[in-house]
Amino acid sequence: MGDKMKGKNLLVLIGKGSRQAFDEFYELYASFVLHIAYQVLRDRNEAEDVCHDIFLEIYQKPHEYKSDKGSVKAWLAVKTRSRSIDRLRKRQPVLVHKLEQLDTEDAVQTEISVLRHLEKKVILDALKHIPKKQREVIYGAYFEGKTQRELAETLNRPLGSIKSMVRYGLNNLRKDEKLIQWENPVESEKHGTKSHR
Repeated sequence: MGDKMKGKNLLVLIGKGSRQAFDEFYELYASFVLHIAYQVLRDRNEAEDVCHDIFLEIYQKPHEYKSDKGSVKAWLAVKTRSRSIDRLRKRQPVLVHKLEQLDTEDAVQTEISVLRHLEKKVILDALKHIPKKQREVIYGAYFEGKTQRELAETLNRPLGSIKSMVRYGLNNLRKDEKLIQWENPVESEKHGTKSHR
């Protein structure tokens, strides 16, 4: 049985109270959900929280899936992206308006790869304008997915120093004109037109 049919059948069984079906469903899709959540949030702990919330919701409301709306994977992708964006909003997100354009399974794959390329270029350009030590920790955390503890070990610096560098580095990045325009093009047009004259 293919994953598509298996996913649908497992949801039916979950709806009938099968814990085994839920465990199988989790094994089948957990890494997929976690991957999308991490792509949006860029934070492993938050991505895991979203993943937990998604599967708890599925366990409680498996009937929310409607087969006429697309595959189980597409449904999970949209649900995960939506939940992740909600979480981003709570901490003044980067690229939320761009990520909101992702509607389908194909869009999730295509748009994220495009966004990641553009996003990387914009952020790398912005990183050039902050102090080297801050640049190292931001790059390690954002592009290499390292935790602050891992960065402390890699750079042989106290964890407190790493946390400070991340905080100061992010504050400096938020002041970068190109990054501000990328995050919120409407606001930057309202407030930043003078700088281009």
